[in-house]
Parts: sequence; C-alpha cells; structure tokens
Amino acid sequence: MGLLDSILAAQGGKLVGQIAQNFGLDQATAEAAIRHLTPAISRGMQRNMSDQGGIDAILDALNRGKHKRYVDDLDRLQRSSTVDEGNSILAHIFGSKDVSRHVASHAARQTGLDSSLLKKMLPVLASVAMGMMRKQSTASGGLRNAMASSRSRRNMGGLLSSFLDADNDGSIADDLFKMATKLL
Repeated sequence: MGLLDSILAAQGGKLVGQIAQNFGLDQATAEAAIRHLTPAISRGMQRNMSDQGGIDAILDALNRGKHKRYVDDLDRLQRSSTVDEGNSILAHIFGSKDVSRHVASHAARQTGLDSSLLKKMLPVLASVAMGMMRKQSTASGGLRNAMASSRSRRNMGGLLSSFLDADNDGSIADDLFKMATKLL
C-alpha cells in the first residue's frame, strides 16, 4: 500500500474525516483534495531521496521527529504546530513556496476547490505524510537499523521510495519526470 492509500485508509477513514472537518469540507471533497495533493508531496520526498544525502535527511527527520502523532492523534491536525512543521517539511521537499503555490493551483484546477484552501491543507498533509512514513518504517522494523549503517540506510531508502511511488508502477523515475514537467 502506498502513501496515498495509507492516508485514505488511516484509522478507518477517520483521518480524512478529521481533515474534512478542519477545512469545512464534506468527506468526498476532502478525499478528492487529498488525492490531488498527496502525489506532489510524495514526488517531492522521492526527489529528496534520490541521493544519499536526501535519504539521510529523511531518515534523520523520521528518527528525530514524533511524526506518528499526526496519524495516531487526529486532534493534533487542528494545531498550529502541525501547520508549522508541515511548512518546514514542504520547504525542505519543494525548496520554495512557489512550488507549493503551483501544487495548490494545479489541484484547484483538478478539484474545483479554491487554491487558498488547498495551500492551507498542504502543510497538514505534509505532516500526515511524514507520520505515515514513520509508521511504515517502524512497521518494517528497519528505522533503528537503518540509522546504524549506510547500507541499511540505502535499503530503508528503497523501502520508503516504494512506499512513495505515486502511481504504484514500481518506479519513481516516471513520478519524478512528471513532477519536473509540471514545474516548467
């Protein structure tokens, strides 16, 4: 199961329900927004993991942070600290606010939702994405071992890359290409 499917299924759909409530949306509309925003977050994380330094940064962040709380405690999704952390994640994976704006604008065209609403949703989803990655890496039992050696880090990077494969085709190369062409 990839990142998007994991987010949609989290807590039996209650995570989507909480996001819907937080942003004044019905469940189906919130799910549509999540379906259009999450692949961009996933691709940004994939791009960052394309070299060893990026894998190290993601694994260090997963090890240091308490990201699981965004999936386990849905009340946290309403807090300004969740948005702050999400904005930090977006700055790291996208590199600029212009990319975040572009992602929100693209999703707005696809969903019919206002781009300003989607811009507000992006940092919450970024925090949730890190929470899902933390849960995935913990479930695989590999995060602690990955922190110990560079070979294990590469293996964990491969596991997380497959989790982030936006279109579930087994390759992140096409996902990276799609992200690059959307930014041009």
